Amino acid sequence: MARYGLPDSAWAKSSYSGDNGGTCIETQSTPDGLVAVGDSKDRTLGAHTFVPAEWQTFVTAVRDGSL
Repeated sequence: MARYGLPDSAWAKSSYSGDNGGTCIETQSTPDGLVAVGDSKDRTLGAHTFVPAEWQTFVTAVRDGSL
């Protein structure tokens, strides 16, 4: 199933997602420059999209422990 009209083969699974069935996210850039984020365990849920600056702010906050 394509999410946000994007091909399944272009999704990149997070390097922090293990193979043990835990929390797994995957991302993909959209043709209009957004970052699409989805659940790799249940692709029927669709995806959320963010402008790159929003996504980078989120990733930075997670890395520095402020979230």
